Amino acid sequence: MKKFLKIALLVILAITVLWTFWFLWKKSRPVVKKYEIVSVSIGNIDKKTVATGKVDPRNEILIKPQMSGIIAAVYKEAGDIVKAGDVIAKIKVIPDMVSLNSAESRVSRAQISYDQSKKNYDRDSKLFADKVISKEEFEKTQLQYNNDKEELKAAKDNLSLTRDGISTNSAAISNTLVRSTINGTILDVPIKVGNSVIQSNNFNDGTTIATVANMSDMLFVGKLDETEVGRIKVGMPMNITIGALQDQKLQAKLEYVSPKGKEESGAIMFEMKAAVKVPKDVFIRAGYSANAEIVFSKSDHVITIPESCIEFGGDTAFVYVLKTKEPQTFVKKQVKIGLSDGVKIEIKNGLTLKDKIRGAEVLEKKPEVAKKEKNNNSEE
Repeated sequence: MKKFLKIALLVILAITVLWTFWFLWKKSRPVVKKYEIVSVSIGNIDKKTVATGKVDPRNEILIKPQMSGIIAAVYKEAGDIVKAGDVIAKIKVIPDMVSLNSAESRVSRAQISYDQSKKNYDRDSKLFADKVISKEEFEKTQLQYNNDKEELKAAKDNLSLTRDGISTNSAAISNTLVRSTINGTILDVPIKVGNSVIQSNNFNDGTTIATVANMSDMLFVGKLDETEVGRIKVGMPMNITIGALQDQKLQAKLEYVSPKGKEESGAIMFEMKAAVKVPKDVFIRAGYSANAEIVFSKSDHVITIPESCIEFGGDTAFVYVLKTKEPQTFVKKQVKIGLSDGVKIEIKNGLTLKDKIRGAEVLEKKPEVAKKEKNNNSEE
């Protein structure tokens, strides 16, 4: 029994020594690194930035009433298309009692004067026909009659305006009817029937009856960081992508860059505006969030490689060109670089389309991980 244990211990010791030698031998062997092989290709490179903002109508017109009162009727709602002169709402005038009493009193006095003048006119007409009075006296009576007739009409119109806001002469263009001043789309109608409204004048902005805008004349309004605002200028083309219309990319032209920045979240931001070309078959709602892509510079059909493949030594750029596949060997080569978009970079000189270069290092996977991935691929 003791002899058997000794033999077993010797065997275990021998296995341990052999495993240790094997492990140290394997560890001392040089590690062979493998790299991803990248092909040189032809492509386009754009140096650009993206500004965030929204799309709004160039002009939003606030429709205000020309007199105070109560909304009696609303004829339009948000989303309706209107033309200049279309009636949006009707106002019922609530007269001031002092003004109303004064207007009624004026009508009464004018009526009395008119009645008397008419009697005198009727009488003098007969007398003049019978040649009892002179033509001069008749003309004086006729003049007084006409004056009193016009005064009665003016007094009645004044009473109608004070009480109802409408006169006989101005019924068609009454200020009680609130009309659109432009052609466009109604964006908002913030009032309802029964609301009190105040007229627009020099001392008061007045109550907004509706907001109307021309939806075919749109602006992108966004903000750009101070590090990039110096590279843009009025007239630059832009591509507008609207969040709600993912399949649409609209063209725009930069019209305005604010001369003064505002601090937001620790950064200085400058407002910018660009005129958006809206196709006839595309409907854009006011306030859509959007991104503006601004291209600073562009290179088309040039030799490109991933920027991560470039190594720098001072002001010089290098790449490693593949020499042999197995084992992988590379030759360090100097290149002249051009425009970069942060992912791809232009190669102006040093490489051809036949070249293949060294990319990122390929990490060797553990046997169990490789086996698991192989089984997953087989199942798929």
